[in-house]
Amino acid sequence: MISNLDIFKVYSAMARHSAESQKVAATNIAHADEPGYKASEIESFQDYLTRTSSTEAAGGEATRFKTFDVETGASPNGNTVNIEQEVFKAVDAVGQHELALTVYTKSLDLLRAALGRKI
Repeated sequence: MISNLDIFKVYSAMARHSAESQKVAATNIAHADEPGYKASEIESFQDYLTRTSSTEAAGGEATRFKTFDVETGASPNGNTVNIEQEVFKAVDAVGQHELALTVYTKSLDLLRAALGRKI
């Protein structure tokens, strides 16, 4: 019952999105010196919410986060990874993850308090 509340669904998805964003940034950083490597980027959380809210199907491909190649200038060896941007994205993902977990936890606390249970 509680897991079906929209607020829990949204912030659970936000935590998963930030974890996936961290993974994409880490993969890009790991391949920063590989000749010809094309950096990837994950769709924004807002785009994900828009796409999944308009989709009739409730599972499968619709709930996965889309990634795409970054179309930026390549270094002389053909690599498109910008380490500074990737580090920024990784740090931003940590902040988004902490925000999602904080709201999720505080919402649970509020529900428990409303039900008269100890927090």
